[in-house]
Amino acid sequence: MTTHTTPPSSRISGFHKLDVPARIDAVAHFAGLDEADKAHLLNTGNLPLELASHLIENVIGTMNIPIGIATNMKINGRDRLTPMATEESSVVAAVCNAARQCYDQGGFITSMSGTEMIAQIQLTHVRDPQNARISILERKEAIRALCDACDPVLVKFGGGFRDLEVRVLETRGGPMVIIHLIVDTRDAMGANAVNTMAEKIAPEIAAWTGGRTNLRILSNLADRRLARARCVWRTADIGGGEVRDAMLAAYQFAEADPYRAATHNKGIMNGISAVVLVTGNDTRAVEAGAHAYASRNGHYRSLTNWEITNDGDLAGSIEIPMAVGLIGGATKLHPTAKAALKILDVGSASELAQIVAAVGLAQNFSALKALATFGVQKGHMALHAHNIAMMAGATGDEIDRIAKVLVAEGAVRLDRAETELKLLRSK
Repeated sequence: MTTHTTPPSSRISGFHKLDVPARIDAVAHFAGLDEADKAHLLNTGNLPLELASHLIENVIGTMNIPIGIATNMKINGRDRLTPMATEESSVVAAVCNAARQCYDQGGFITSMSGTEMIAQIQLTHVRDPQNARISILERKEAIRALCDACDPVLVKFGGGFRDLEVRVLETRGGPMVIIHLIVDTRDAMGANAVNTMAEKIAPEIAAWTGGRTNLRILSNLADRRLARARCVWRTADIGGGEVRDAMLAAYQFAEADPYRAATHNKGIMNGISAVVLVTGNDTRAVEAGAHAYASRNGHYRSLTNWEITNDGDLAGSIEIPMAVGLIGGATKLHPTAKAALKILDVGSASELAQIVAAVGLAQNFSALKALATFGVQKGHMALHAHNIAMMAGATGDEIDRIAKVLVAEGAVRLDRAETELKLLRSK
């Protein structure tokens, strides 16, 4: 006779009210975790458990991501050590190598368009949308007063409401009036500030127009907050004209083809997201803004541009929305983020954004060079081989020895690592 057991339920009453060990016990019962699994989850590394519990909901542990340092970075004439948090091998090395090859030429030149964010208010059920648009624009100063009253501290530090944009948007549901509040958020990323302003203004706009306000939230297409970086790599330093031309052709491919551009830009974001993450900023906001910006002309393109200078050298540049801050959230609370910002020694959100952009450009240079020469797998797989060796159970100097064998064979696979480990330990 077959006995059927009732599968455990994910409806755990009061889960959020439990302390962390009790939550882990509940999850262990559900998922069949053993005592070693539970002990591992309780080891939260350099993030105190109490702090983790206040950062997000239903905490049962933390996940440590390796932090590496990108060396050789010179930005606007100043040397920087740049921390990067990533689980992907070869990312940090790529930035180091790119920066080394342009260091003697002065490194990276960066700039910033500003620190303004956009809050959107969606107005529907307006019978006269064009008239409503003009009516809202006429009330710009009243809107300014209401917005600035929401955050007097921001105003005190030079931020606050800057401008107003109103457009009529044709949609499947009919015309909508979309209001943009342009707000200088200074050294904050600014989501909370602009969202508060949008919610404050929305009822007033509805009353003025007779319409109905629906969404009231920031846009992550932060195209008034563009970080820019440029750099020149001497042709002689990167392997000659053939390498330069091959890199240029690779970029032109990404500029023309969204299938290539997606991977091209992902590589750029490898570097960018690593710096955004280690500083406690919002990787998803930056990534969303970047990819939207890459599509701003109706065709998904490269986030970078590459050209040949009058001297025959390779010039690269990047312009990318960069909504990062030094104030608020994990940036001020997470001890690792605070340490990373100390290493960077940045005095403003604008300065941080420019460093991030330079890292993205460096990452792209190395990717293009690898693809144009020996292929991206050579460097990547050399580092990945160490991961495979550890997955097979190698420890200590076994890791390097097995990794070397795998790379030499061109067979970076778990089965080969396991076989090689057995052979090594049998001697």
